[in-house]
Amino acid sequence: MADRPSGTVTAPISAGAGTISGNRGLMLEEPLIFEQGMAGRTAVDLPAVPEHKDRLGGLRRQNPIGLPGLSEPQVVRHYTRLSQKNYAIDMGVYPLGSCTMKHNPRLNEKAVRMPGLGDLHPMQPVSTVQGALELIDTLAHWLKVLTGMPAVALSPAAGAHGELCGILAIRAAQLAKGNARKRILVPESAHGTNPATAAAANYEVDPVPADSRGRVDVVAFKAKLGPDVAGTMITNPNTCGLFENDIKELADAIHSVGGYFYCDGANFNAIVGRVRPGDLGVDAMHINLHKTFSTPHGGGGPGAGPVVLSEALAPYAPVPYVVHGKTGFDLIEHDASGKSFGRLKGFHGQMGMFVRALAYMMSHGSDGLRHVSGDAVLNANYLLAGLRDELTPAFEGTCMHEALFNDSFLEGTGVTTLDFAKAMIDEGYHPMTMYFPLVVHGALLMEPTETESRDALDRYIESVKGLAKRAKAGDKAYFEGCPYHTPRRRLDETLAARSPHLRWKPEEPKKAAE
Repeated sequence: MADRPSGTVTAPISAGAGTISGNRGLMLEEPLIFEQGMAGRTAVDLPAVPEHKDRLGGLRRQNPIGLPGLSEPQVVRHYTRLSQKNYAIDMGVYPLGSCTMKHNPRLNEKAVRMPGLGDLHPMQPVSTVQGALELIDTLAHWLKVLTGMPAVALSPAAGAHGELCGILAIRAAQLAKGNARKRILVPESAHGTNPATAAAANYEVDPVPADSRGRVDVVAFKAKLGPDVAGTMITNPNTCGLFENDIKELADAIHSVGGYFYCDGANFNAIVGRVRPGDLGVDAMHINLHKTFSTPHGGGGPGAGPVVLSEALAPYAPVPYVVHGKTGFDLIEHDASGKSFGRLKGFHGQMGMFVRALAYMMSHGSDGLRHVSGDAVLNANYLLAGLRDELTPAFEGTCMHEALFNDSFLEGTGVTTLDFAKAMIDEGYHPMTMYFPLVVHGALLMEPTETESRDALDRYIESVKGLAKRAKAGDKAYFEGCPYHTPRRRLDETLAARSPHLRWKPEEPKKAAE
């Protein structure tokens, strides 16, 4: 939170705005909600609390709770104004690489709010939720068909949760053989959550370098294999936006030493309908429903990270899971075989995410999903081709779902990747992913997804190229001052990270002069 200058007139929104109010057209200056509060003001009229026996045992609050006093119009205007300061996929191109910020069809949002779906309760008797269980079973079926895998666990609540599910299944399978082993091989081009997940499961993370093509170094990978390797976690397509061409060879290699192959499926959007991970030797893979199948992403709501499992790992899947018997659908809450590694969360999963994902699948059909991945790759390569003359691609050749550049084009300008990203904000775009993946210096990772039109991409390319030309022309001072047109100017990011203001506190009353 940026400190507000003292005085009766609020700070101008940008240098040179110079308005008395601090507003700039429809970009309204918005005080904190606590700064707007006034004692005694309220938006509701509650009846007096009836007399009752005090059961607090002396723990009654001694001071006011500290909530701001606001009228209803103040509350509505405050949150409306804040919403107008947020960038969103509904506003324009959202090129955040590795995140798949795609359009969420409103049909799916309508479906999830239908009576019987939007008002379910996890404690309802199974007999009253047969339709919901059938929907879950149908979603599970199509996830297995699309991945070529025989089993799926639907309860993981997000991608990283799905990673944990897969690694725990691998651990359970290794323990069943008498030894959990101790190492997990993780390429440097994998998602950052992969090594974190392996470490959380008490494995030793053994990094594997990338080769000059931005893919797993097969020779280095094989050199690290041994009887203590439990498995590997490989992101495919990887975080460099490239397909791992040697994926089958890597899978065969890990299997040759008795290990298992976990594939991070966060980028499944690039290959859905075209490649079945099961055919590549994958033993476990999570699927981000909130990336591939349109569930809201980046809005702070729940996610879903189902994990598909090979025949070798299926017996160790977590409970609960849906079965279809003679009397209808049922939930298996306890594993009779004793092989399941247990339970990941309280209930079955995120029902709203399941509804959205299945609606997305059924509205597209198998041919439509194939078009989704094709258009995502086409758009990324259109971006790569449009920018390669001014920016420097990190690797030779075409890409998959996202275009990756390094900061070589800024060499000698004094402009950093961060400066460049701040300038993009003034152009009306959310910045691309910066400094990630770590295998590329000063990385700029852009993912247009399949939902952007050619004219939208052309406008984006024009803006990015224009900024690159401005940087090369020597306008370092301009970039160091960006952004200029936002409600707040650039923060001292080091200070903000080390000494953040996370809580508003009222000013201390001034002491009277002695």
